[in-house]
Amino acid sequence: RHEGMGNERLFPRQLIMLGLSFAGLLAIALALPISESSRNQVIGILGLVVSGIFAFSSSTLFTNLMSGIMLRVTKPFQIGDFISIEGYFGRVVERGLLDTEIQTESRELVALPNIYMITHPVSVTRSSGTVISTSLSLGYDIHHSTVDTLLLEAASHCGLDDPFVQVIELGDYSITYKVSGMLTDVKSLLTARSNLCRHVLDRLHDGGIEIVSPSFMNQRKLADGLQFIPVRAVQQESEPASSVEAVAFDKAEQAEQIEKDKQALIDRIEEVKTDLKEASGTQKKRSKEAIVDYREQLKSIEGQGADSLSEK
Repeated sequence: RHEGMGNERLFPRQLIMLGLSFAGLLAIALALPISESSRNQVIGILGLVVSGIFAFSSSTLFTNLMSGIMLRVTKPFQIGDFISIEGYFGRVVERGLLDTEIQTESRELVALPNIYMITHPVSVTRSSGTVISTSLSLGYDIHHSTVDTLLLEAASHCGLDDPFVQVIELGDYSITYKVSGMLTDVKSLLTARSNLCRHVLDRLHDGGIEIVSPSFMNQRKLADGLQFIPVRAVQQESEPASSVEAVAFDKAEQAEQIEKDKQALIDRIEEVKTDLKEASGTQKKRSKEAIVDYREQLKSIEGQGADSLSEK
């Protein structure tokens, strides 16, 4: 009856209706104008029917229901968080009674059963910041101190805090380096990863370092000492294009913003209620009007959010 509300708002309503349904059946059995022994038999039959429903229905359905409740209690992630689980990566859009919906980098909506979320490790990107990195292999003819300097410059130029470089592997033909740094604005995660790779290319090429395989071969006859470094193109200033995150995670962004707006209004209502206890006269009247106004705004936000999030 309320499909437009979305799974997030339907969750408590669904639990309440489930409990009321069982309570209603029991109340009807107790109110029947029959003898005590017959009433006990009816209650026993109802118990058998309910047990049969759970026994013959899909065990996965009941398991997902319990898993959904468990996720609400433990709260491993919130709406809008970046999560990664068994090859799936995206932002959380909705947490439903039976499944959790995430939006991937390709803007697809993926519904993962709650039991899947419980039985597999979930990596959650912290809202306070995350470490992003990229790796590359270079030959032994380049001293690692030179590479370290250039990679640190690349990480700093793309806006990462506290950058650092690691030597990951000493291979038979090359050395594997990994440059990392702290990204505080996690909403720009995809863009930051791409920018880090771009800056690494620019800094190494500007430093005269070729990024090619040590077994690089070409059938053309080339002059000795020729380096394969592309000519740096002159970039013209242009208007900033839409960020990757704004396109890929539009629904997740809307869901997160709606939750923030709702929480801000709820906090404001609680503040006004606290002031109302000490107010008197005109101030008390204004406080009551403010509470009514905030509640109307909250109702409006919930309605708009349900309409936007219901669009697939």
